[in-house]
Amino acid sequence: MSARQLSVDPLSAARRLLGSVLIGRGVSAMIVEVEAYGGPEDGPWPDPASHSYRGKGGRNAVMFGPAGRLYTYRSHGIHVCANVVCATDRVAGAVLLRAVAIESGADVAQARRGESVRPAALGRGPGNLCSAMGITMEDNGIDLLDAASPIRLMLGEKRDGVAGPRVGVSKAADRPWRMWLAGRPEVSLYRRSPRAPAPGESD
Repeated sequence: MSARQLSVDPLSAARRLLGSVLIGRGVSAMIVEVEAYGGPEDGPWPDPASHSYRGKGGRNAVMFGPAGRLYTYRSHGIHVCANVVCATDRVAGAVLLRAVAIESGADVAQARRGESVRPAALGRGPGNLCSAMGITMEDNGIDLLDAASPIRLMLGEKRDGVAGPRVGVSKAADRPWRMWLAGRPEVSLYRRSPRAPAPGESD
């Protein structure tokens, strides 16, 4: 598998990742929900909701390539979130992994998430996904396409997904850049940020 398959615009990469499989740390899971994020204002797909919008810095450097790397960050300083870097080297783009369906290692994921969590909710939501898969901040920058990596990505056949606005972003809130597989109980509910403009008033 080559990084060239992810060296495309964020929307194409998001569609490509649906139905693909993450493997590592005792768990295998199918990706059922993603969100695309673009890059800086002067790039080919400017996105004010993206961490790379103001340009390359220490924290977001991984987003500028090469494709196939893992970009991790903490949401609200607490939850680890994971993104697959796409686009080309020096052109930022990434796809946030929002939900997975656990296919093997459910007992491992359950132990990480807690016995009270229902199976369909083990990998629902970016922070829960990382918790279930054992993804940490130390995984930032690993090559997901390298067979020796602790977390690996296996691209599957292209799947048709449903598209809608992204969750929880206050800028570019109406872009239909969230994609998911229809009918999957693991997909999260849509929650619009209270700081976002009224629907229809954002790009």
